[in-house]
Amino acid sequence: MNEVENTDHKVLLLTGYVGLIASFLVGCGEFLLHFDPLARFSENGYDFMLAAPEAQQTIGHFIGVLSAPFYIIGCWHIYLMLKPANSKFALLLFFVGSFGFIIGGDWISSRASIGAIVHTQSLGVDLNSLIALYDVRYETLLSVIRITTLILSAGFVYLALTGRSNYQKWQAVFNPIILLIGCFVVYLINKDIGKYIMPIALNVAFFIFFAMSIIQAKKITLTSKV
Repeated sequence: MNEVENTDHKVLLLTGYVGLIASFLVGCGEFLLHFDPLARFSENGYDFMLAAPEAQQTIGHFIGVLSAPFYIIGCWHIYLMLKPANSKFALLLFFVGSFGFIIGGDWISSRASIGAIVHTQSLGVDLNSLIALYDVRYETLLSVIRITTLILSAGFVYLALTGRSNYQKWQAVFNPIILLIGCFVVYLINKDIGKYIMPIALNVAFFIFFAMSIIQAKKITLTSKV
């Protein structure tokens, strides 16, 4: 296990807690935007967004959008935890993760708008052309987020398995992409539980990841500054 000075350890924990809080708050925002008691998430279209009233989606919009930038501080925590294994590669992963969350912030800022479009269409107004444009302009961005999460996870696994990072080797198993897949598995196995997780799956994955990372960070040996 690596050793760190007291000040560095405080920064390590603080950035981890910020990432944890960001995942919780963005998750709350997405839940208000997306939750559907009927669990219509796997169906085509955006009918699941009819379940949430527009006022609720507006609240969710502001919570999610204003909280999303703090994910970047959480990415710095991941960088600090991985830095002892390979500082340059860890920094690259920081930029990849940060880029993904910046794109994610843009994506979540669009969700209340598609919600309003779907609510308006339910009144009989034909807005299929707008929805098609939304798919091209914003749903494409969701693929970017998934790719950056995959790259971040792969890099995390590689550096954790070197045994030189601040993580234990076994923690490589609990990387963000595996935790995300786990959320989808829960939904497929039990929709009564999964319907609460599915709308905020990425945030749930990172909440678990940051929680485990903070626990590990607390175990790091401190050194006295000379």
